[in-house]
Amino acid sequence: MGQPQAAELTAEKLEVRFGGVAAVSDVTLTVRRHEVFGLIGPNGAGKTTLVNCLTGFQRPTAGRVLLGGDPTDGWSPDKFRKQGVARSFQAGRLFRDMSVLENIEVTAVGLGLSRRSAAERAMAMLDWIGLAEQAHRIAGTLAYTDERRVGIARALILSPAFILLDEPAAGMSDAECEGLAEWVATIPRRFDCGVLLIEHNMHVIMGVCDRIHVLDGGRTLAEGRPTEIQDNPEVIAAYLGMEP
Repeated sequence: MGQPQAAELTAEKLEVRFGGVAAVSDVTLTVRRHEVFGLIGPNGAGKTTLVNCLTGFQRPTAGRVLLGGDPTDGWSPDKFRKQGVARSFQAGRLFRDMSVLENIEVTAVGLGLSRRSAAERAMAMLDWIGLAEQAHRIAGTLAYTDERRVGIARALILSPAFILLDEPAAGMSDAECEGLAEWVATIPRRFDCGVLLIEHNMHVIMGVCDRIHVLDGGRTLAEGRPTEIQDNPEVIAAYLGMEP
């Protein structure tokens, strides 16, 4: 399987309605290769719904998702992944009765690698995240924060064009958040991919993102560089001002 080549992942005028409720309304954004793109907003702003659209887990009511300029209408999550769009989940979703190594290895095999090549790639990923010594540990016995790291490593296997991370720092201590931020910042160069990062921890978001898109009530409130977002009075009122 070759390295995916798409340079942009785009949501174009996306709308998602559940009955009479609009979870996402007329949202347009583009994640570029080799950048960390932040997606923030209050709880219920539509962030996860938008990511679900960008990865095939939710079909939009209107609008479309483009990968490298090509429409992805009707794509399954599996096709998004095979075309280079990977994601992590708020819950780690590990195979809890399998080893840490097998959890990463099985993803690589599913993407077309031989068992031997998959095991080599998986060990390299565990070494990168600092869990090589726990490769043969049963995944269900891992600490919560380590589960999150394994979930991200599994998504990054075979270097996708884009990885979408849904609140990877949730439940982490300040020190663990700082380590995560340093780790995420290395992903675009190390794996030749773009990162979309949903995160409530503003220190992480402001520290690693090149651009930030703000949602409020399912609509775009603002987009810009971290300094522009920090100084935006609407953003401060809707979201940043809620931080302690």
